[in-house]
Amino acid sequence: MPVYKVSFVIAGGDHPGAIVNMSRPPEVGERVKLGNKIFQVVEVLNLIPPRGEFHYIHATCRTEEKPKSGKVSKK
Repeated sequence: MPVYKVSFVIAGGDHPGAIVNMSRPPEVGERVKLGNKIFQVVEVLNLIPPRGEFHYIHATCRTEEKPKSGKVSKK
């Protein structure tokens, strides 16, 4: 089963971001919860080619101005 090591970077610097192991890669438009805040993924990039079962991903996020109803991925 692949492991996606995702570096979440928050545009604007209002949150330190996080490095999270996931079972699937994040998708643009997806909402994620880091700590007690909700962010929206705006960019997803592969950092380096996969190494065995490990995939290294960079995800740029922005703070959601108004929380919307709907599914939120918890990290």
